[in-house]
Amino acid sequence: MADPVEILLTNDDGIDSPGIRALYEALQEVGNVTTVAPATDQSAVGRAMSYEVEVEEHELGYAVAGTPSDCVVAGLEELGPYPDIVVSGCNEGANMGAYVLGRSGTVSAAVEAAFFGVPAVAVSLHVPNHMWPYDTSVEEYADAARVTKYLVEHALGAGVFDQAEYLNVNAPMAGDEPAELEVTRPSRVYDMDATIEGGVVTLHDRTWEQMERDAIPDPDGTDRRAIHEGRVSVSPLTAPHTTEHHESLDALAETYSP
Repeated sequence: MADPVEILLTNDDGIDSPGIRALYEALQEVGNVTTVAPATDQSAVGRAMSYEVEVEEHELGYAVAGTPSDCVVAGLEELGPYPDIVVSGCNEGANMGAYVLGRSGTVSAAVEAAFFGVPAVAVSLHVPNHMWPYDTSVEEYADAARVTKYLVEHALGAGVFDQAEYLNVNAPMAGDEPAELEVTRPSRVYDMDATIEGGVVTLHDRTWEQMERDAIPDPDGTDRRAIHEGRVSVSPLTAPHTTEHHESLDALAETYSP
């Protein structure tokens, strides 16, 4: 009989959020779950690190007074058994599109794991704009939890992480019927602007406003298109943001004379 999967669970909404509770309950059915999550909301902190953080025991595991990246490092290196996979989420609010990948604390936890060579899954719940602010319930994460459980149970053995270092999953709020799953790529649509009034600059993310329209500019096969049409999106991604070869830059470097 195979050993149970060792799972490190974290998030950026904080250890008391309903999203992490939903994943904790689902993942216990497929493996041993060690939760190491921020004590408070750390949304949109990216890969910020504190380097020294206080830790307290919690009914789900450990509450860390730090960021998602702090939690991953602490969980991998000190607080739990070394995991087979790291799961980050489930975030209240989607993390879709290429432009959010560096901002999101949820996704950044998965990226941190990837740099350690540990497969990871980042999971987020799309809450429609017109519902904000909204207090989600554990039940509304049913599709997110179902897909996450399936991926953790099967992706390692299927060789998924031979080609991807982490998966970015976005799910709609649970409806009457389970949502279908679609393999996607991050949308490249980006629409932000800024206004100034009284010495204060306000940034406006128009990209999110597009999700309320009947038609969106994102092509088929993208994460935002899948969510807009009611499906679960899973994008296979890699952590290093590099190109393998760049002939133009090579030629330019050859002409440099210090």
